[in-house]
Amino acid sequence: MSADVAVAQLTEIQAKEELAHLALVMGDANRAYYLGDAAMTDGEFDALKQRNAKIESRFPHLKRDDSPSEQIGATPDGGFGKITHAVRMLSLSNAFDDEDVQEFDASIVKFLGVKSDISYTAEPKIDGLSLSLRYENGTLIHAATRGDGAIGENVTENAKTIEDIPHQIENAPEILEVRGEVYMSHADFAALNARQTERGGKIFSNPRNAAAGSLRQLDASITKSRPLKFFAYAWGELSMPLADTQLGAIEALVQFGFSINPLTKLCATPQELVAHYNDIEKQRATLGYDIDGVVYKVNDLALQSRLGFRSTTPRWAIAHKFPAELAWTQLEGIDIQVGRTGALSPVARLSPVTVGGVVVSNATLHNQDYIEGRDSKGGEIRDGKDIRIGDWVQVYRAGDVIPKIADVDVSKRDGTQTKFQFPTECPECGCEAIREDGDAVHRCTGGMTCPAQAIEKLKHFVSRGAFDIDGLGAKQVEQFFKDGWVKEPSEIFTLQDRFGFGLQQLKNREGWGAKSAQKLFDAIEDKKNIGLARLIYGLGIRHVGENSATLLASNYGNWDDFENAMTQAEIGSGAQWDDLMAIDGIGTVLATSIITAFHQEAERACIDRLVAHLTIAPAEAVASDSPVTGKTVVFSGSLEKMTRAEAKTRAESLGAKVSGSVSAKTDILVAGPGAGSKARKAAELDIEVLDEDGWLALIDAK
Repeated sequence: MSADVAVAQLTEIQAKEELAHLALVMGDANRAYYLGDAAMTDGEFDALKQRNAKIESRFPHLKRDDSPSEQIGATPDGGFGKITHAVRMLSLSNAFDDEDVQEFDASIVKFLGVKSDISYTAEPKIDGLSLSLRYENGTLIHAATRGDGAIGENVTENAKTIEDIPHQIENAPEILEVRGEVYMSHADFAALNARQTERGGKIFSNPRNAAAGSLRQLDASITKSRPLKFFAYAWGELSMPLADTQLGAIEALVQFGFSINPLTKLCATPQELVAHYNDIEKQRATLGYDIDGVVYKVNDLALQSRLGFRSTTPRWAIAHKFPAELAWTQLEGIDIQVGRTGALSPVARLSPVTVGGVVVSNATLHNQDYIEGRDSKGGEIRDGKDIRIGDWVQVYRAGDVIPKIADVDVSKRDGTQTKFQFPTECPECGCEAIREDGDAVHRCTGGMTCPAQAIEKLKHFVSRGAFDIDGLGAKQVEQFFKDGWVKEPSEIFTLQDRFGFGLQQLKNREGWGAKSAQKLFDAIEDKKNIGLARLIYGLGIRHVGENSATLLASNYGNWDDFENAMTQAEIGSGAQWDDLMAIDGIGTVLATSIITAFHQEAERACIDRLVAHLTIAPAEAVASDSPVTGKTVVFSGSLEKMTRAEAKTRAESLGAKVSGSVSAKTDILVAGPGAGSKARKAAELDIEVLDEDGWLALIDAK
C-alpha cells in the first residue's frame, strides 16, 4: 500500500489496496474502542477515517462500507439489554488542519447554494463515551450507549448513578432525548487507579477507558463508586423543538439541569473557528479532562435539516482534531501478512515504544516500494530513505491502527542493518507471488487454495456488516478452518448436520459446552434468512463494500434479478453492463469485479452452494408512502432552488433511485436549463420529464 503517498498522487490500484487495508485493520479496533479497551485514541482512529474519506472522495467508485467512513460504533455486547435509538447516533467526519476547515465551510455553502456567511458553534470534543438519555414527560426512561449507531446497550441503572444526569426534568417536552459524553477527570482517574492498585484491581490505561469500563459494569453499584461526569451537547428524538439554533438548544439543556462545556462559542467565520480551536488547544493541558479536538456545527437548525446526513455522518458538523504524537524506536524485523484478496502486506516488528499513551510494537510497511523508499514508478519518497531491518525509525499513530513510519534516522546506521528481500512466493501456501504492471502490491496467485485468503474471506463473511453470526467471529472461523470443519461460507450452514451430533459434537470441543454450541447453531439457523445487501457484501467480492452492496440491492431489488443480470452481463458492453454502470456510485472497476466474480467457475460455484441454504429477503423500500419510492430519477441541467447534491439526497431519502444516465428503466427526468441530450433521450423513450417546480410539487417540498 501507499499510505505515505499523498491522496492526490495515488494510483487507482494503490487506492484500492489502501482502502482494503483500512477496512481490515479497523474492524477489531472499532469494537475494542466501544467496549472501553481501546488500543488507540479517538484522534488516531478518526485520522484514519479521514484518510479513508479522502481516498473515497477521489475514487468514489472504490468506496467500500466496511471502511471507517461507513462505521459508527460497535455491535452491542451480549451482557446488556439492547435499545434501538429512535434517531440514529452518528459519528463525525474530521478535519486535521486549517485548510480542511475552510473546505468544510465551502462544502456547506456549495451544498446549500448560498452566498452569505454561515455561523457555527465550536466546542471541545470530549474523549469519553457517548450516551443517549430518553425522557418522557420529564422522567428518565432509559439510557443507552451509542453501540453501532442504530442499537445501543441499555445502561439505564448505571447512568442513574451519575450526578450530572437528572432523573426528573421540569417543563421538558413530552419526549426529550439528550445526548452527550460520559467522561472522567484527570484527578478522579488518578485517584481511581490508586484505589485499584491498593485493591489489586484492574489498572486503567487512560480516563476514556476508565469511563467506558465503569459505565458498562453489570453491577450498577460499581458504576456508582466511580467518579463519572456528563457533558450534554446534542439531542435525538424531540416532541417539540428546543430552539431555532444549535446554541439556543444547548442553552435550553442547561435550563433542564444539564452541564454543557463552558468553552462552547458561536463563531461567524472559518477564521474564528480556527482561532477558537487554537485557544482551546492552549488550554488543553489545564482543563482537567481529556479532549482530542474541537467540534464545529452549523448554528442554524433549519440549515442543519437541509444539509442532512451522509451514511454515517452529518454534513453540518465536523471534528477538528489535534495533531498526533511521534516516537523513535528500532525496527527488529519484517513479517508478511496475506489478506483476503491475496495481497502480501509487510508489517514491521518494532521494539515496543509508547506513542500517544499506547504501547505499540508493529507498524504497517504497505509494499515493496514503500520499504525501498520509492513510489510505484521508481521515483523516490521520504527523501530517498529506504527502510532496513535494524534501523531507528520514527513512528506515529495518526493514520492507522497499526502505526506508520514517518522517518528513518540513517545517521544511526552502523553496517549491521540489512535490506529486506521481498518474497516471490506466498509465505502461507507457497504459490507464486506476482506484481502486475501498475499494481503497488505483490499478490498470491493461490486464490482459495491459499489458506490465508480462505480464512480472511471467512472472517469477512461473518463480519458485522455481512452475516454477523452471533458467537461466530474471526477467531472461531479461523479455528474451524484449521480443523477442517469450514472451508467456505456454505459449510457454515451445514455445520450442525456434520458436527452437531455424534463423536465430534461441538459441545465436547475445548471452549464449548452444550449451551454455547446450541446458541451458535441457533444463530446460524437464524442467519439463513438474510437481507440482499448483507448477502452481496458478505460474498467478499473485491471492491464491493457495504455502501456499494446497498446500492446494488436497492437497484436490483431481489436476488434473482441481481443474479440473472450478473450472469448475463458482459464487461464493457450490453444492456446489463449499461444498467450496472447507470447506478450512481458504481464505477467501471467495481462493475468489472462483480461480473468477473459471477463468471469465474470456482467462485460462482461457491456462491451457488451458499445461496442454496438461504432465504434472501428483497431490499427494503424506503419511505414507502412517498410518490417516488422505488422510481429511478435522473437530474439533468441546472437547478435553481436547490443544488444538485441536495436534490439527490432528498430523492434518495424518499426512496427513489438516482441514476446518472437516462435509460429505458428511468421513470422521471428532472430537467433544468441545459438538460440537452438527456432530455432528448427521455423524449425518445417517452419518459416523464419534470422541471424543478414540477419535481418539488411532486415530492411536496417546501
